[in-house]
Amino acid sequence: MAVHEHPHRHAGFHFRSLRGARAAQAPGDAVTASTTAATAYVFAGLRLLTGFVFLWAFLDKTFGFGYATPSGRGWIDGGSPTKGFLSGVAVGPMESTFHGWAGEAWADWLFMLGLLGIGLALVAGIGLRLAAVAGTAMMALMWIAEWPPAKHLSDGSASMSTNPFADYHLIYAVVLIALAAAGAGATWGLGKAWARLPFVSRHRWLL
Repeated sequence: MAVHEHPHRHAGFHFRSLRGARAAQAPGDAVTASTTAATAYVFAGLRLLTGFVFLWAFLDKTFGFGYATPSGRGWIDGGSPTKGFLSGVAVGPMESTFHGWAGEAWADWLFMLGLLGIGLALVAGIGLRLAAVAGTAMMALMWIAEWPPAKHLSDGSASMSTNPFADYHLIYAVVLIALAAAGAGATWGLGKAWARLPFVSRHRWLL
């Protein structure tokens, strides 16, 4: 009789142990899932906010809402989105080059299409890799235009630079790269549907 009872006691103990292990693992799995979901939402929110920054810049410069671009001086009113900024560059290795680009039609179109394309890509959650490349290039040029390492402008006046390297242009560039690397378009965006398109699936750089 004792011989028959031992296997039953062993089997009962074995099953309780498995249930206990599952119960012990469940909270950890829930925490992991919760953390993953929270991270996805944070990246999605960051993506939407960053997209709005680029889209708003495009809209304000196009229509002159009176924020960065005065009313009546928008692109549709004949104003130049690049002339004011580039002609005002007063420091850095590309100072004269930027002056030459200021107000040129090709520069206006390239700049505005960049703002619009990056903004739409971020808001929709598609083409984040392209947006990261284009946005990083744009931010790099704007960083060079402001040239934070300089303490003084070309005329000798103080540049008012607060940091010789890190400024908001670099932060935006890092954010764009991080959003693309994290695949942030899958949450609150069209990233998943975009990735399933045959043409996109064959050309992964379009993700």
